[in-house]
Amino acid sequence: MASGPIRDPKTDDLLTPQNSALVIIDYQPLQVNSIASMDRNQLVNHILAVAKTGVGYRLPIVHSTVNVKTGWNKPPIPPLRKVLEEYPTYDRTSINAWEDVEFRKAVEGTKRKKIIMAALWTEACLQFPALDMLKEGYEVYAVADAVGGTSPEAHEMALRRIQQAGGRTISVTGLICELQRDWNRMDTVQLMIDAFLAAGGTPGLQMMYDRDTAAPK
Repeated sequence: MASGPIRDPKTDDLLTPQNSALVIIDYQPLQVNSIASMDRNQLVNHILAVAKTGVGYRLPIVHSTVNVKTGWNKPPIPPLRKVLEEYPTYDRTSINAWEDVEFRKAVEGTKRKKIIMAALWTEACLQFPALDMLKEGYEVYAVADAVGGTSPEAHEMALRRIQQAGGRTISVTGLICELQRDWNRMDTVQLMIDAFLAAGGTPGLQMMYDRDTAAPK
């Protein structure tokens, strides 16, 4: 068996490291602790997996917080700060990040139209900029199991509204696999496995890979 030729990664309809950017918004203690649409520990594992995927596949990353400089809110949760320590943080007062000048310039500066988004809460800090960006011609991919709302209904209605406006939803595992695309791209296979495990995936994938790539005795 042989893989087909690699499609142009800049014009591919699917997400690639060369045609997409990652936006992460407001994973701060107050927001994380108010999530009621999914298990909070799982939420943290998932956003860390998304962030590690973005860093590992070298996506342009725009990281934003709200009200840190005003003193009304705390910085991002420490594990996420550690993963994204080399990236600037764009602090805002606006609930809708797209209405913040520096944030908007940072997204535009990526020169990418496919935007992978994760934000807290789903019904506000994800939904509002997603709708605005869709209106301006961006393709928005909301990572549905790495975002959360103040209730299951609030989360679900926000994702539904984004979809109705033309946005896409994607899972953490789907994102990882879409960026990797082929097991034969050996340079990033271990990155793919590490991101999958960070999201809470079964260690069996690592064991299978180790077994299949072990040198014959």
